[in-house]
Amino acid sequence: MKRSERVSHVNDTHFELPELCNVLAICVLVLIGELLVIVLLLAGGPLSWVRLSLLSLYVQWVVLGSAGLLCASRSVFARISLVQGALFAFFLVLAVTLFVSVASQIVYRGAADFLSPRFDWVQIINQLSIAGIITGVVLRYFHVQQKLRERERSELQSRIQALHSRIRPHFLFNSMNIIASLISTEPEMAETVVEDLSELFRASLNEVGNQVSINEELSLCKRYVHIEGLRLGDRLKVNWQVENCPPRVKIPLLTLQPLLENAIYHGIQPLPEGGTIRIHIRCESEMFIVTISNPLPDIDSVGAKGNKMALANISSRINALYGSDASLSAWADGHEYFTELKYPAVVEPA
Repeated sequence: MKRSERVSHVNDTHFELPELCNVLAICVLVLIGELLVIVLLLAGGPLSWVRLSLLSLYVQWVVLGSAGLLCASRSVFARISLVQGALFAFFLVLAVTLFVSVASQIVYRGAADFLSPRFDWVQIINQLSIAGIITGVVLRYFHVQQKLRERERSELQSRIQALHSRIRPHFLFNSMNIIASLISTEPEMAETVVEDLSELFRASLNEVGNQVSINEELSLCKRYVHIEGLRLGDRLKVNWQVENCPPRVKIPLLTLQPLLENAIYHGIQPLPEGGTIRIHIRCESEMFIVTISNPLPDIDSVGAKGNKMALANISSRINALYGSDASLSAWADGHEYFTELKYPAVVEPA
């Protein structure tokens, strides 16, 4: 692909319409339509229940008819440019307004004038003008909202990139030290470790903010635990427990590995006798929950600080992706240290 083609592809923004056909959106549209009816009723003409009913019927037909056609045309908006999409939506609403205006005049005049209706074109033009102004304002609002969403996505991507890069060096340097210690004593095992580490390297260089299935994340974690197990020997024991969790539930790439690294370096490594790390993964009430526990040795202030910095980085990362519904908490209970990760469960399609 040539550079000019790449640039044009990036700049080719599509017009995004919000979902207008769910129950909440329809209720909002009906309410806005009735508010418009009240404004038109107070703007001029006699105040009567008959006029209120006729205006409500007219406005709701235009509003709901336009919303239905816009929903049905979402696939069209995905294939055309921003300007084409805005013009298409604008003239689609005007077409619905023209149809409802003509139909309402035919119905209102009765069956006698059905075959040779005499339309009030001044009234139709006024109705089209009002519809055009309101549609233009609404489309402008949608466009501004789309730009704000794009800006938020860009800022989110930059924020995740910064957090991702802060986690990555700590993981890579420690892993390289493990390989260095194995090369002189067990070269064949070092070769196996290099293969494991290459997969971890590939994951660490993956697209920022990428989410993978829990099975893929666990596979990477087990590779890391295998490398650490060669260094720590029988001192390191890991108990995996996965329950009530679909295998295709999503998790941000390399989220569990730093938590395991914390558990090993701050829980197992300081203990001469080692200990057991327990990883409990489950889904409860549409939430994905991971609880990691490790022994709690007497650690110095430097170790505690490093642990908190890693947790703060991961917490900021998941909050950037999932918002306030995500949380990462840590606490000590007796001689064990617990870390719990929680966020809304998202299952990738098969």
